[in-house]
Amino acid sequence: MTGTLPAPGLPALLAGTTPPGVYRLPPTEAPADALALATEADWRGAHLRLDGVHDKAAFLDACARDLDLPDWFGRNWDALADCLTDLSWWRETGKPHGYLLLAEDWGTFHKSAPADARTAEAILTDAVDYWAESDSPLAVILA
Repeated sequence: MTGTLPAPGLPALLAGTTPPGVYRLPPTEAPADALALATEADWRGAHLRLDGVHDKAAFLDACARDLDLPDWFGRNWDALADCLTDLSWWRETGKPHGYLLLAEDWGTFHKSAPADARTAEAILTDAVDYWAESDSPLAVILA
């Protein structure tokens, strides 16, 4: 379902030569640089910090906090899917080339709660697929 971001990495994803998807960040690329590259490419970026996240509730709390999800986010899987297919909460003035969600410390979350991580990854993949053909696609990087 998820593969490593192919060479030449994040620049190709942001330029549109690598299709949007849910990718693992190659070890040669730093998560800190990903959002800066996204901004330079006129993509809106969000940094989901998963350090210390070991279950579904903590994951959804991190999403609410770090993604600044709207008040109507119900902290359940369906509500997360709804938020990721209605990005009006993420939009600012102007239309970006795309949206990049960087989920850092994904491996720790996956080891601690593999079933929850698989569910979250499926929701992220569905959201990426939903936006894939739009003028402003969504891409997810698991770091």
